[in-house]
Amino acid sequence: MTLADLPLGARLLIRARTEWRFAAVSRKTEERITLSVASPKGRNYRIARPPESPLAGERGIQFLVSEFAEPWRENLSRVERRW
Repeated sequence: MTLADLPLGARLLIRARTEWRFAAVSRKTEERITLSVASPKGRNYRIARPPESPLAGERGIQFLVSEFAEPWRENLSRVERRW
């Protein structure tokens, strides 16, 4: 499965610099897919990835395959509780 297989609005996990974060597919074009990523401080930012980026899944949770071997359950970002 690749990132291009996800529909607009689909939610997934991505690996940020130091931790795993929640993201949603916000825009799809032929050249790139834009993801809206939740920051731990309550804000959002956007990143773009190629449509052929590989995905993996575990019990219905999709995540982008990362170069880091750390499992997503060990370092999941804590989102601001007010939101």
